[in-house]
Parts: sequence; C-alpha cells; structure tokens
Amino acid sequence: MQLGLIGLGKMGGNMRERIRRAGHTVVGYDRNPDLADVHSLEELVSKLEGPRVVWVMVPAGAATQSTIDELAALLSPDDVVVDGGNSRWTDDEKHAVELGIKGIGFVDAGVSGGVWGLDNGYALMVGGDAGNIAKVQPVFDALKPEGDFGFVHAGKVGAGHFSKMVHNGIEYAMMQAYAEGWELLEKVDSVTDVREVFRSWQEGTVIRSWLLDLAVNALDSDEHLDKLRGFAEDSGEGRWTVEAAIDNSVPLPAITASLFARFASRQDDSPQMKMVAALRNQFGGHAVESAK
Repeated sequence: MQLGLIGLGKMGGNMRERIRRAGHTVVGYDRNPDLADVHSLEELVSKLEGPRVVWVMVPAGAATQSTIDELAALLSPDDVVVDGGNSRWTDDEKHAVELGIKGIGFVDAGVSGGVWGLDNGYALMVGGDAGNIAKVQPVFDALKPEGDFGFVHAGKVGAGHFSKMVHNGIEYAMMQAYAEGWELLEKVDSVTDVREVFRSWQEGTVIRSWLLDLAVNALDSDEHLDKLRGFAEDSGEGRWTVEAAIDNSVPLPAITASLFARFASRQDDSPQMKMVAALRNQFGGHAVESAK
C-alpha cells in the first residue's frame, strides 16, 4: 500500500525504512529537507492515491494540532489520518471529531520501540473504528515485531494513546526500581562488582527484562555512570497517567513515586537518575546531560 508519513526524526525515519523493507511505498515529509521525500504536505497528499492514509509522527500538542488542521483541508472523505505520536487521549477524541466532520477517518496509535524498532519491530496499541484500522493494517503488520504479539486494537478512539500512556507509566516505575537497586548496591562496601551483579540477573531471575539488558549495556559503556548527571526529564505521559489515576480513583503509588523521583532529580545530582537517564538513552535515544 501507499503511506504518507509526516515527521522523520528518530522514530519516524526508522519507521519509514521498516515499512519500505516490507514492500510498501512511503512518501515522507519533514521540515528538514535533507530527510524529506517531498517539500510540503500538499505535495505529499498529491502523490498518494485515494483512499489515502497519512501517518503523523510529530510532537504532541501544538505541532500535531497544526498538522491535523492542515491535513483536514487537503484530504478527502474516506481518507484516514493516524496519529502515532505521544498525544494525550483527550486530544484524539477532539481530532476524530474535527476530521469526522469532513468524512476523514482517524486512528490513534501508541508506538513503542524507540531506536531499536527498525530491527526489532514496534509494539502498536491502536484506537478507532475497525474500518479505519483495516485501511492501515498492512502498515501495522509491517511495523510490528515478528510473531503473534505486538499489535492490539485496544478500543475506541483514544484507547491506543491511553494504553501507551499506561505502558510508559509502568516503564517509569520499572526504571525507578532498577535505579534504586543499583544505587544501593553501589553504596555498600561488600559488593565489589555491581555491573556483574546486574549482568547475573539477565538469565534465570524473575526480574530479567529488556530494560535490565539495557541497564547492563549502559554500565558496560560507563561502569559507574560517572559521565552522566543525575537528571531525567519526563515525557508528559507519566504525569497524564497519574492524573488519570486521580480522575478514576485508582491508586498508583509506585508510578506516582517514580514520577516524583524525576522531579527530585532536577534539584540534586541524583545517583538513581543517572541510571534512569542511561536507560532512557539506551532504549529511546533520549538526550543525556554530562556530569560537570
């Protein structure tokens, strides 16, 4: 099939390549002309045959809104827009209404896989009408990992991004647990090789995971994380997860504590946040700050 893809950064660029490897045609647009196949959204739309599918991979908020506003004026009834960025689920509901007035379908797609997705595939959580999802299904099949898992039609519009939001909240808590354990091991005199303790957990233990593997990768590069400042940003989805928990009276003590720990990292050079920063860099290519 044909796909228009808007936003060719760390995620979008690799997604374009993976979809092309599956034999589909991707017409990509980015504000950076060195990355783009076309020079405007008008040109992108003109190169796609109807019914068109256009996938948006730009930052949540104003950038996504302006892109969808422009697409609403360019696309035709029965076309479909997919928002694969990290938008808040309430924005999805708004975008679906705005596009639906013009007969344009909308699908929200939570995408997980980071900088490793090109080779490993992307976990996809999607929300929207089954008919609209069917129009995009060949692309979902190209992006997902090999095997039976990695794709879910999670529910109505907004369900994909809500699911990805909760996924990221769980990720916050898991990273925090590894970081706290790492700091405690580093603190005591009796443990003399913390990196190898982490490595020993990679097989046969109940806490083995891809995040643990990435922690070992980070420690192999910088054994005591001396090169990093203990500072970690939050993407926004951790906050939204806690807000949704409050709205629905669901207790999330571990996820909430992990979010607050990131806030604390901005006040002091937190050892735990060195590990969290290292993990975010490993799985998502997120920027890190060097120790001064």
